[in-house]
Amino acid sequence: MSDTMTLHVVTVFLGDGDTGGNPLGVFLEAPPLEEGARQAIAADLGFPETVFVTDPLRGELHIHAPALELPLAGHPLVGTSWLLRGTGREVDTLHTLAGPVPTWVEEGLTWIRADPEWAPEFESSQLPSPQDVDALAGGRPGTDLHVWAWEDEAAGQVRVRVFPDEMGIAEDEATGSAALRLGAHLHRPLTIRQGVGSRIDVRPHPDGTVAVGGRCAVLETREYPLP
Repeated sequence: MSDTMTLHVVTVFLGDGDTGGNPLGVFLEAPPLEEGARQAIAADLGFPETVFVTDPLRGELHIHAPALELPLAGHPLVGTSWLLRGTGREVDTLHTLAGPVPTWVEEGLTWIRADPEWAPEFESSQLPSPQDVDALAGGRPGTDLHVWAWEDEAAGQVRVRVFPDEMGIAEDEATGSAALRLGAHLHRPLTIRQGVGSRIDVRPHPDGTVAVGGRCAVLETREYPLP
């Protein structure tokens, strides 16, 4: 029996010109691990989220931020769906602790669609301009802060930054769960520019669910020692 497991490091929600992108750790064939062991690995790796796929054919998985397990999160699901397809496992549903999440590829983007109420909650504030968003020096201790401003309201273009302190992340480069909630709040398609240059596409659906999509790439693949 191997004493390591294969770690794939993926960047999710690449921006135009391949800028930005949020790193994600994925174990595509994770062995049975207790929640505490998974959490220790996620904290050790230090990625915004780490995914443990327990059944790659069914898309069953666990999502961990450095400080806690998440029932649902956007960039881990988009990145894992993209990676599963790239390794010959074309699942159409991902099974999270929150519930089943449809996933597909369209127009070169990998999409997931979920109930925004399943996503983590953020303290969200609209600021007057993108310059006000950019001027923030950081978030607030004990708060998962989401700030946004219109770049072009007519075109649905939004500038966003997210500081999920309670999740153990100083600033998130691209936050699909916050995009789910913003799409539900604004009830319209959006193009989100987050962080240093990430892009998240958002499509609300009539049934109240919201889809988020983006582009991904592999950064590295390596072996990680089993706990």
